[in-house]
Amino acid sequence: MPRRPSDSKAGPPNAVARDVDAYIASAPEAVQPMLRELRALIKAAAPEATERISYGMADYEDHGPVANFAGYKNHVGLYGVIHEDSVIDDEAKQYLENRSTLRFPAGRPLPAALIKKAVAARVAANRAADRPVKGKRPTLA
Repeated sequence: MPRRPSDSKAGPPNAVARDVDAYIASAPEAVQPMLRELRALIKAAAPEATERISYGMADYEDHGPVANFAGYKNHVGLYGVIHEDSVIDDEAKQYLENRSTLRFPAGRPLPAALIKKAVAARVAANRAADRPVKGKRPTLA
């Protein structure tokens, strides 16, 4: 049986979360408001994105992957929207945990403008790459 990380870093018991509402409800109480706000920011910047649970996290796709988020005891992680090799501003650098993880400490305000800008840029990049929508076959010309 795989070992579960210590509670100080462990996220919510995601095995029971079947949708994002359940995921947020199972997260540590300290980060639930942040997760609800992060969800709203992602939906505002990517209104056509599909929402699901994937790899035990909230997952959003719009013509390809847009973002994932997870809640932990002391922080919220946002994955996949920014990569260190891309041009990023100083505001993003302060939250960059590793190559593509933004980490927001519990109890601090989320950088709403940064999150919306990063998500919108990811959606635009996906659409520019002309990726087909998952589950739909591309049409032949």
